[in-house]
Amino acid sequence: MAGNIAEFFGQHLASPERVLYRHFVDDAWRDVSAGELAVQVARWQAAFRREGLAPGDRVALCARNGVNWAAIDLAALGQGLVVVPLFVDDNADNVAWCVANAEANLLVVETARLAGGLRQAGNASTAPPVVVLRADKAERDGVDATSAERFLPERGGEVEIRALAADALATICYTSGTGGTPKGVMLSHGNVIANVMSCQHTGMARPSDRFLSMLPLSHMFERTGGYYLPLSLGAQVVFCRGFAHLAEDLATQAPTVVFAVPRIFERLKARIEQSVSSSAVRKALFDQCVRRGWRVAHGDASLPDRILYPMLQRLVATPILARLGGHLRLAVVGGAALDPALSRTFIGLGLAVLQGYGMTEASPVISVNRETDNDPESVGPPLSGVEVKLIAGGELLVRGGNVMRGYWRNPEATRTALDPDGWLRTGDLAEIKDGKIYLRGRAKDILVLSNGEKLPPHDVELAIARDRVFEQVMLIGEGRPFLVLLAVTSETDERSLVRRANEQLKAYPRWIRVRRVIATPDPWSIEGGLLTPTQKLKRPLVAARFKERIDATYAAAALD
Repeated sequence: MAGNIAEFFGQHLASPERVLYRHFVDDAWRDVSAGELAVQVARWQAAFRREGLAPGDRVALCARNGVNWAAIDLAALGQGLVVVPLFVDDNADNVAWCVANAEANLLVVETARLAGGLRQAGNASTAPPVVVLRADKAERDGVDATSAERFLPERGGEVEIRALAADALATICYTSGTGGTPKGVMLSHGNVIANVMSCQHTGMARPSDRFLSMLPLSHMFERTGGYYLPLSLGAQVVFCRGFAHLAEDLATQAPTVVFAVPRIFERLKARIEQSVSSSAVRKALFDQCVRRGWRVAHGDASLPDRILYPMLQRLVATPILARLGGHLRLAVVGGAALDPALSRTFIGLGLAVLQGYGMTEASPVISVNRETDNDPESVGPPLSGVEVKLIAGGELLVRGGNVMRGYWRNPEATRTALDPDGWLRTGDLAEIKDGKIYLRGRAKDILVLSNGEKLPPHDVELAIARDRVFEQVMLIGEGRPFLVLLAVTSETDERSLVRRANEQLKAYPRWIRVRRVIATPDPWSIEGGLLTPTQKLKRPLVAARFKERIDATYAAAALD
């Protein structure tokens, strides 16, 4: 499949008045049309030409979601340049390492402060020229960077969209790195286009939709699903102001579709449960609405369900969903395992929460549930054009036009991940039943106790986290005689925590029980270095952070 990703934008140049984006500028929401975006794209392209950038050269982009991000990305892709997206809140050392590894020819950053931090972290002699999007004079002083106002010409001319081969490199995306050094995933224009078209084929997204962009565009989940997909359809995207404003932006901007990580819906559910728990009657009505709504959604409703649910929906669900804008019909959740009970809650309220599955190396979407066939225990069937199979040991392999070219300048890692027939090793254990994929944990994360018993920690952790006393959890037990739970919680009574954790594990074999809990009140965060930008736990780093307490816990238990 030949083509240029920027053609998703090029199709709208004939209708310059079409509103593609909305963002918050100068204390007000402002719409941005295709014509207005084209002006900015052309200015960036003129600047790239002036700087002598040629197809294949790398433009690193470390900025917040917004119209600037889209304009720079489309400008670079249109000219055959390679975009290297970087997470704006990552630590400076990691960003500087990625810039150097990609041998970027130009770096565009959000602020001069960030530019200064990267200069200190990296090698100044090999660092590329830096352009700063937002910086006042005080911030610019002493920073070797150019402001975007000075870098961009006043006019840029026509938007350029080059014809490219399907395997032309479009982007190098550095993996989140839950452990070890990040790898640069090479995705071609053909890879991304194939994935977007497969997502289109599900029929879930519509040109009339309004997406709320909340996850970082530096990661392919948001980039493909929340940016390229709506652009391909001509749907509107509203750029959220940030997680601190998420509740307000949902309520005021009334999106119809969001792409989210489970943590967002976990917090929403916690707020809802806190609100209804103040009254026994409200709690009972809420529980009835969820249970009956779930049965109605899955076609196994009784006559009382069909009679009572519409009334419960008006009384209970409608006010709750109004907090999300009142028009949200679809939420695709990925990036980490989603508790099926959480999904069933929102489905019962009338919101289709669809768990999907993917990885950067697959552009990224591999599978997703469908509105008419939604099993929260699964991650749905593969997208059209995506093949899956299991190998000995249960590892899932994936093949299709969406699968990466390989890892940037890392042939050994590429050979490990891709076999000669194009199958990508996901590293995930799975089952395939009735065409749907059921994940059973990461192959490398399987815990093997000293007695030889094995367990997938993610499933057990999800079960424990259903008790809201646990904000975040991680199991320890590799090579140990029993399981210890690391937990972020305000509760300090270890006996209570052990009891509550094991209450959630009654459905598991008796040997899967927590013997000790190591509690901390301090959340594991991106800023603290324990979560990836997509909210995945950096398990080795968490274990290292608590090593002394873990060792002491097992040592004390040995003396009991």
